[in-house]
Amino acid sequence: MKRTLRAFQLHSRTSLHLKQSVVFACLHYRGEPSEASRSRVWRRKITTPSIENFHRVPDATPIEEELLPGYRAEDYFPVMIGQTLDSRYSILCKLGCGVGSTVWLAKDVKYNSNFIVNLPHLILHIPNRVSRTSKYRAVKVCTRSTKGAAVPAQARQEVAVAEYLETAPVQEHPGRRRVRTALDSFTLNGPHGTHTCLVYEPQGMTFTELCDYLPESRLPKRMLQTNIQLLLISMDYLHKNRIVHTDISPNNILVGATEDTPFSRLEKDELARPVARKVLPDRTIYMSRPVPISDGKLILSDMGSARFGQETFKGDIMPDVYRAPEVILGMEWSSKVDLWSVGIWDLLEGKRLFHAKKDGVLDDEQHLAEMVSLMGNPPSEFLQRSEISARFFDNAGNWKGSTPIPDQSFESRITQVQGEDKDLLLGLVRDVLCWLPEQRPTAEEMAYDDFLMQAYFAGRSKD
Repeated sequence: MKRTLRAFQLHSRTSLHLKQSVVFACLHYRGEPSEASRSRVWRRKITTPSIENFHRVPDATPIEEELLPGYRAEDYFPVMIGQTLDSRYSILCKLGCGVGSTVWLAKDVKYNSNFIVNLPHLILHIPNRVSRTSKYRAVKVCTRSTKGAAVPAQARQEVAVAEYLETAPVQEHPGRRRVRTALDSFTLNGPHGTHTCLVYEPQGMTFTELCDYLPESRLPKRMLQTNIQLLLISMDYLHKNRIVHTDISPNNILVGATEDTPFSRLEKDELARPVARKVLPDRTIYMSRPVPISDGKLILSDMGSARFGQETFKGDIMPDVYRAPEVILGMEWSSKVDLWSVGIWDLLEGKRLFHAKKDGVLDDEQHLAEMVSLMGNPPSEFLQRSEISARFFDNAGNWKGSTPIPDQSFESRITQVQGEDKDLLLGLVRDVLCWLPEQRPTAEEMAYDDFLMQAYFAGRSKD
């Protein structure tokens, strides 16, 4: 069965050879819509070819979203290649799937060069200078809305952030182009409930995927420096508008796309060599096409967990091993949590700085013990802000948890740079990874760090 599934996967990916040498330019630097029009009853209007020219996956072989934990078919909207969603987005091929959505490449049949950002209660004409104005769109079709479901709430937050940014106080900022927000949103009434859909400009692969195709699964130093600076510029734009992303990781950092060529190629490939699929009585499950190689600059995506409008917040945020200490200890937190999770370590070293798991399960005590091993004991001033710090530390900040402190240091963990580069990187890491959030630099300050500025000065010296 595994061999059969592998054959299907290879067939769906024949159009792109991702093992080829990758060269990225990022090394260098109408009236308000009616409610009826925003919520469409799903009608299948698909023309089925008389002769099948695709591989049929056996019904008993799980593929794509069926392989995800907790999968239930009724949670997913049965998107069909060839159908048009919301009378506007013609589905071309599948780009991916997750526990909360499927993502599709579509063509905007109402596209024009001065395209319209169409959010509920918001219509804005965006000139060409802000976007490449692609006729292609990435459509994220979320799992069905149920009481207490997290995915629809995150989708609504994406829309709220997009609306907020259009009237936010800071508009003229270089980071604005580096942040991907929803261009449109609508709902679909499916066989088992309603589904929120978000529309974006399509971009390239995530930095997690990019690293998988680079030697040792890590970015070269110059490429890292340039892209971390671009990430910090995008974060500074958000922070100056009182938005905290809260979910910064390589999974949410994209390689930008500067032209439509990769997406037109996907469209042509699907017509010429359709992907394998499983045809069931109530739905068709398609294999995803690999996200194309692109040559643009970094894009920060996924605003579904962002918080905005305040200086400080409370609550559990951030993805597992990227959580800042103030979040683990239940304190108030600010935009400085984004600085903590920039991910410079993952991208440079090709591995995570914190393991944070015990017996394969995320464990706060293990996470804090690893922090102590690298940063030393936390100051009393920091611990006094937490109601639960006494579980792990005494009044003087000494560790009292049952988990032993690992024998490691920042010096021992840095392996990819040496000499002066290592000293500069150590300075940057120690500035950012510290207990007191107010001692961390701002995104703007970090962007001008000596280690990160090396790439900029190296580029100028060649001019």
